[in-house]
Amino acid sequence: MSGGVDSSVAALLLQQQGHEVIGVFFRNGVSGKGAAVEKSCCSASDARDAAVVCDRLGIPFYSVDYEREFKELIDYFADEYRRGRTPNPCVLCNQQLKFGHVFSLARDLGAEGVATGHYARAEAGQLLRAKDRNKDQTYYLFGIDREVLPRVHFPLGGMEKHEVRQVAEAAGLRTAQKPESMDICFVTSGDYRDIVRQRGGGGPIGRLIDGSGREVGRHDGIDAFTVGQRRGLPALGTPHYVARIDAGSGDVLLLPRSGLDATVARVAGVRWLHEPPLTGSSLRAAVQVRARSAESPATLKVEPSGAVSVTFDAPVFAVTPGQAAVFYDGDRVLGGGFLD
Repeated sequence: MSGGVDSSVAALLLQQQGHEVIGVFFRNGVSGKGAAVEKSCCSASDARDAAVVCDRLGIPFYSVDYEREFKELIDYFADEYRRGRTPNPCVLCNQQLKFGHVFSLARDLGAEGVATGHYARAEAGQLLRAKDRNKDQTYYLFGIDREVLPRVHFPLGGMEKHEVRQVAEAAGLRTAQKPESMDICFVTSGDYRDIVRQRGGGGPIGRLIDGSGREVGRHDGIDAFTVGQRRGLPALGTPHYVARIDAGSGDVLLLPRSGLDATVARVAGVRWLHEPPLTGSSLRAAVQVRARSAESPATLKVEPSGAVSVTFDAPVFAVTPGQAAVFYDGDRVLGGGFLD
């Protein structure tokens, strides 16, 4: 129960289906003030909203302290930026907390399964895209363990967002018109670099260089950049983008857009949601390399290390180290990992 409309309606629907429902809120131990906090999903006001919804539904409510686990997640977030990568903490939060530690809590409470307000479908032990493709969140969920998928419930998987709000309105839930959470829950200042620099600095300072190696500017930390970025760069006559970040030298390479087209990628830390392919085998899949991008047809080949080499049918823009790459067969999620 995040305190938003989606998890509120998920709880309501489960209750209407005859389940005994228990509401759980994750406390991340991070405090702050301002607009950024109100756009996150773990603020004090969110906890209050979650508690009020549970009270209206007449179900138990637990606020669980995951400060230590969130600290590990935040440390990973900062370390990735210092390495010149762009982390995706929501993927790991789902993998390690929402569908990781919480199953231990479910066991302690005697619960048979775990449900969230994510827009996705879990059917017959498979993870499938949501009916509302504009809201589909399977990109963030590939890390769920295969073994627990049969016990995962996504009550909103077959619904459109406007239908969810209508259900909440009809039930008189206070979250019915609550704005969606958009920001990373532990970035309370509105600037992720504050988190990075509070935890060991923003990585090496260095040069901005063009394709010929010519210095075109300086910067005060590589954490300010991500592959594909255009904003905040010096004027070079034609639009340039961040193409590569060298955490060793501190150099940030800027190239025209065409210089960021990739035909191959390597994906590490791969988790499969079906029987893992044999080492050396190849398979076809559609690959999504960022949360809001279209999927791209590709051939996957499994390396001896377990990593997957991806060869795209057509060039893909700004393949970004640290982001997730998720493999699909139609609506079915085959697995995924993190771009090297």
